[in-house]
Amino acid sequence: MVNKLTYAKTLSYLLAAVLMMSSTAVLAFDHQHPLFTQVLSDVVKLSPNKKQSRVDYGQLFKQSEQLNQYLVQLSSVKQSEYQLWTGDEQLSFLINAYNGFTLQLIIQNYAKFQSGKVESIKDLGSFFSSPWKQSFFALLGEKRNLDNIEHDMVRVWFERPRIHAALVCAAVSCPPLRNQAFIADKLDQQLDDQMSQFLSDDKRNTIKISENRVYLSSIFKWYGEDFEKGQQGFNTIKDLIKVYQTDMANDPQQLTWLQKQNYEIRYLDYDWRLNDISTF
Repeated sequence: MVNKLTYAKTLSYLLAAVLMMSSTAVLAFDHQHPLFTQVLSDVVKLSPNKKQSRVDYGQLFKQSEQLNQYLVQLSSVKQSEYQLWTGDEQLSFLINAYNGFTLQLIIQNYAKFQSGKVESIKDLGSFFSSPWKQSFFALLGEKRNLDNIEHDMVRVWFERPRIHAALVCAAVSCPPLRNQAFIADKLDQQLDDQMSQFLSDDKRNTIKISENRVYLSSIFKWYGEDFEKGQQGFNTIKDLIKVYQTDMANDPQQLTWLQKQNYEIRYLDYDWRLNDISTF
């Protein structure tokens, strides 16, 4: 009798273990971020020259359930689970979280944009708190805001200055929002493509040989220090331009001029209007 009871208990333990393992496998986070790619592919529209993008917020507002479902998936990830991932899995997760929750913030306030009460994400803040400091979502087990992701996580935990071409704060002058999620096994390629696309857009970064100047997005002024730490080979903003000079130059003359590196760098004013398709 004892042997039969022991056998039955052992069998039940094994069955419970198998069920737990199966449950864990089902609940494991999908690092391909398929739901977010589906959302982005539906609402992100590229300019004819493929260098800019805008968001069809009207369409996103109508199908916001998909976005919200994806963000629930992100919020359900525990810190202990996150710590087991590779660095590229972690960074992809955080970039997508920043962009996804930014879209959610706009949709939550979409009626204000429709009525004309606000024109920019900056208008969603208050005298006491910017929109980037409003804690309106949970991530890795804590209440968070967008600044937490960018400044306390991404810029601190990772030495990837090209992330500044990937984090999109819903403004016209922002880098283009990709129409696909960032994923770990393509992350380096995607970040490179983002920076290439951003710097090649002469409405955001432009060359003026007659003035002996390169005019860059204010992003490179605000976060210039991230390109001066030797991270990924960048010690100055001119190092960044050197890597992407063939993207910035529109002709051989501009390329030759850039290669001399004796130009002055100035920064363009930032257009904070919402990056809606109406601003194309």
